[in-house]
Amino acid sequence: MAASVQGGRTGNLPAEANAFVGRRTELATIAGLLGAERLVTLTGPGGVGKSRLALRAAYAAQSGFPGGTWLVELSALRDPDLLVNAMAQATRLSEQTLRPLLEAVGEHLAGAPLLLLLDTCEHVLDECARVVQELLASVPELRVMATSRQPLGMPGEHLLTVAPLPLGERDDAVALFAARATAAVPSFALTEANRRHVAAVCARLDGIPLALELAAVRLRGFPLDRLLEALDSRFDLLVSPARPRLARHQTLRTAIGWSHELCTPLERLLWARLSVFAGGWDVEAAEFVCHGGPLDAEEILALLASLTEKSIVTREDDGAAVRYRMLDTVRSFGAEWLTGLGEEEALRHRHRDYYRWIARQGEAEWLGPGQRMWAERLSAEHANLRLAIEECLAAPDSEPALELTGSLWYFWFACGFTEEGRAYLERALSRATRDGGPEHTLAVWAHRLVTVVPEDLEAAESVSAAYVWLAEERRLPVPALPLTGASLAVRGESARSAVLYGSAGRAPVGDGGAEFFQLLTLAVQAYLLAGQAAFERCATVGERLRQDCAKRGELWMRAWGDFFVSLAGIGLGNADEAVSTAREALAAKWRVHDRLGAAAVADLLVAAQAARGEDELAARLLGISRSLWHTAGLPQLGSPDTTVFHREYERRLRAALGDARFATAVREGRELDPGAALALALGGMSEGLDL
Repeated sequence: MAASVQGGRTGNLPAEANAFVGRRTELATIAGLLGAERLVTLTGPGGVGKSRLALRAAYAAQSGFPGGTWLVELSALRDPDLLVNAMAQATRLSEQTLRPLLEAVGEHLAGAPLLLLLDTCEHVLDECARVVQELLASVPELRVMATSRQPLGMPGEHLLTVAPLPLGERDDAVALFAARATAAVPSFALTEANRRHVAAVCARLDGIPLALELAAVRLRGFPLDRLLEALDSRFDLLVSPARPRLARHQTLRTAIGWSHELCTPLERLLWARLSVFAGGWDVEAAEFVCHGGPLDAEEILALLASLTEKSIVTREDDGAAVRYRMLDTVRSFGAEWLTGLGEEEALRHRHRDYYRWIARQGEAEWLGPGQRMWAERLSAEHANLRLAIEECLAAPDSEPALELTGSLWYFWFACGFTEEGRAYLERALSRATRDGGPEHTLAVWAHRLVTVVPEDLEAAESVSAAYVWLAEERRLPVPALPLTGASLAVRGESARSAVLYGSAGRAPVGDGGAEFFQLLTLAVQAYLLAGQAAFERCATVGERLRQDCAKRGELWMRAWGDFFVSLAGIGLGNADEAVSTAREALAAKWRVHDRLGAAAVADLLVAAQAARGEDELAARLLGISRSLWHTAGLPQLGSPDTTVFHREYERRLRAALGDARFATAVREGRELDPGAALALALGGMSEGLDL
């Protein structure tokens, strides 16, 4: 979908975790700046409330941005080169594009006024400045709001320094502390009798919101007067005389350090070890990475609950999985303690090895009933996977990076991250110290696989040989692999691809990649048969693909079997059956987050509904299809001239409806939000899908 109509709402802003307090003057200033300026940067130290203020301002501004208000969280991003990928992901643009990704993002964001919120830019400052400058130049409707500990430093940037909250007894600092104290201790109430003590606590903490929130939680164990005494007697645990800090930073670190001091030794140890995660973690990850020494894996869940109670850790429950995260300032504090404990390197390696294991587990189980779970799990762990890959790439031995980036072939190829995967694979391969080993062959194979969609045909032509090497290393049967033919087929060069296409061969056993290529062989065969109008044979091959996938409980490739069975049904005059099967394909593609596949199936539904005589519905579906292709950043599979039925049915719909009705129906389809679009396309089958 276009950026202006994503998700049934205008943008991707998360729900606010608790009530927003104060900052009326700042909010009014930001509203004025966003109305007049194109780049607004909120600056200030960590913990002063930049992110929360920006999020509240973005919420307040939503009505003025019909193109959406989009949050891009950058705190977990370690590689500046992935900044544009993060923007594409946040704004729901597939990476599967033949053009430079920044160009595709710019086109994706164009069309209506919209606001891009870049949160936590200071560690990727130069790349942020470069990308923002290019986007502002290419997208006139775009406004950008950034949060950073220092300015982006580019022309046209308007700065707002976020100060601590005012400290008077009737001011925002007291109001925030009281609100958070009441949430932590429901019996607490701000009264005239205790207001002076609350104001003194706020003054001791300089009105820094994060410090106030951490201190408010301490009321669970301290009366208010004791809380004030404790703050007065504490000092910044990590400040070195040789490295003096700004007073505001010292105050914040004093508050965090005091929370740290009030934790048990095991809670402190877990806090330090959790700092190696990026973006969040689940219980299994914490147990694997953080256990050891005095900390047993069986204790970690209870300790996580305790750290959550103390507001060190935030618990997130989306109904399907429970994950945890820490604020960056809190994480940084833990990371310094981890370094002080001498455990930093060991924990980074354990984190790396856990995500290597996760990648291998996902590969082994991808072609099975857990496919949707793995697509969602790896999407949630994306920041940690990136961190693990960077750790592998920094190691003197090249094999871990080759193995990890190669093992993730299914994530790169099927879940919409081909460009990112290709870049990581190229970095891993460039460091390889020897050719021919299993890890090197795996990475070569994965790299060639992700070139089936991009234009690098010469690279794609070596995938068969690369896979033969891999199969020989693993002592697997070697089927004939049609990857060169597939690369040609998706460009519409059916004649050349038919010549290069080989027989399906026997399905190898025991390796996810080998099974995948066996299934891909059938998919390419069905594609070529459809291009030759051999619909009965196409249906037979498509049905075999469906059955082979059904035996494994597999969704992603089975949906391509549904696609070809439906396509053959149109060719054979079975339009009702074609609609039903295409809807099954679309639902499956949506479940595993394959937006490119969903766009291809939407095209098929246009043809199927038109074949049934549902001309106006077909025209609306054509609008949905165009929007999906725009999001994917690709033309239709093959050139538009060779896409089966596409040109014929557009011509037929124009003739049946007339130019005006046709244009209106297409526009209505294109402007639907994804939930409504999917419901229309699936005809009631969308219940239970995560929209």
